[in-house]
Amino acid sequence: MATNPSSFAYSDVSPAVPNWLNKGDNAWQLTAATLVGLQSMPGLIILYASIVKKKWAVNSAFMALYAFAAVLICWVLVGYRMAFGDELLPFWGKGAPALGQKFLIHRAKVPESKHLPSEMVEPFYPMATLVYFQFTFAAITLILLAGSVLGRMNIKAWMAFVPLWLIFSYTVGAFSLWGGGFLYHWGVIDYSGGYVIHLSSGIAGFTAAYWVGPRLKSDRERFPPNNVLLMLAGAGLLWMGWSGFNGGAPYAANINASIAVLNTNICAATSLLVWTSLDVMFFGKPSVIGAVQGMMTGLVCITPGAGLVQAWAAIIMGIASGSVPWVTMMVLHKKSSLLQKVDDTLGAFHTHAVAGLLGGLLTGLFAEPALCRLILPVSNSRGAFYGGNGGVQFLKQIVAALFVIAWNVVSTTIILLGIRCFIPLRMPDEQLLIGDDAVHGEEAYALWGDGEKYDPTKHGWNTSVYGEELAPSPYINGARGVTINL
Repeated sequence: MATNPSSFAYSDVSPAVPNWLNKGDNAWQLTAATLVGLQSMPGLIILYASIVKKKWAVNSAFMALYAFAAVLICWVLVGYRMAFGDELLPFWGKGAPALGQKFLIHRAKVPESKHLPSEMVEPFYPMATLVYFQFTFAAITLILLAGSVLGRMNIKAWMAFVPLWLIFSYTVGAFSLWGGGFLYHWGVIDYSGGYVIHLSSGIAGFTAAYWVGPRLKSDRERFPPNNVLLMLAGAGLLWMGWSGFNGGAPYAANINASIAVLNTNICAATSLLVWTSLDVMFFGKPSVIGAVQGMMTGLVCITPGAGLVQAWAAIIMGIASGSVPWVTMMVLHKKSSLLQKVDDTLGAFHTHAVAGLLGGLLTGLFAEPALCRLILPVSNSRGAFYGGNGGVQFLKQIVAALFVIAWNVVSTTIILLGIRCFIPLRMPDEQLLIGDDAVHGEEAYALWGDGEKYDPTKHGWNTSVYGEELAPSPYINGARGVTINL
């Protein structure tokens, strides 16, 4: 009886199903990668396009769209193996393409550089799955960084910045903490990117905002969202996608992934409720934008310890993430001349740098020994509250944070100053006055003329073309809510 080739191709004895392949792990890892990708495309694209003034909707969305595509190509050409390849330096891997089938079809290895006491981690799926999964993390980091410079960064400068920052900044943090670098083998805990992604994007975004310069004074003072409901749709994609973000971190569909997904949602919900309660207490009414900020800080805070803390600790971390970044954004911002000077458009410093640092430090306190044994490469890891070497663990978390902060400040500064030699970092004022129409020749919504090109002689420079603006909100101006005075 003849064998059906198609049935052979999908059978358990096919060459496409080697004996080391676990179909469940592979299916979950590809699903998790897709969930993380959806956070960016279209999650943050929708959120950014909706939370800014109408005149910056297209530009903000395009910055995210461009970054997603550019990072992927740079990632497979050189970035992946700089972050997860053979060691070049204690904090950097050797760059090389991740394109050949001989590399991509073999069993994944994390990290590829071996050091005692850690053993090489080998997930039960091909390298192609891991390359794509880690790409989605790299992409969202650049897109989160973009939130600090929306509404004024020269799009050509952004196009040059994305590949350079990926190569010279992101890969360093990823290799050091995840890919076999010195912090990985020292035992620093960053379960799914509290430092690699959020602390780095928040610090780099704040640094970039300083060098790019501020928005127009009118935009800093009045920056209402153009579509709150669409903003919520983008935020919803971000929240739901985080199950892949933290659930995929163990590189397997195991019990640790289940713990991580549950803790992620517990912390996010707690943080949202705390932030909203503070808004009601001090502003008299709940803010939808504030709720989104609280949701995001909760998701960020739990990330470095999602699979390593108990559920009650996730609630405590949610309380902290809903209150500490709220205070830095709504109170300390008013008192700090530096925070006032730097125009961080969406407050990424507070929602990502502060929340990411907070999460990393709290992980150093709450990391539960039994959960640590399930996944961490360094034995006897535990938080300070569990005795033993927990106090040392907390100090390691501090040192790692200082390294990530310092590297991102220096590397981001050098990259931007280099770009500035060839391309202005900030758009000219005449483009800033008009927005998308001047920069892209396109508009988000055809509110007049069926989408025809904006004609200043017809509408007048001093005539509002946005309709009636929303009432001032503490979350939609350059001062980030500094009107509060406790």
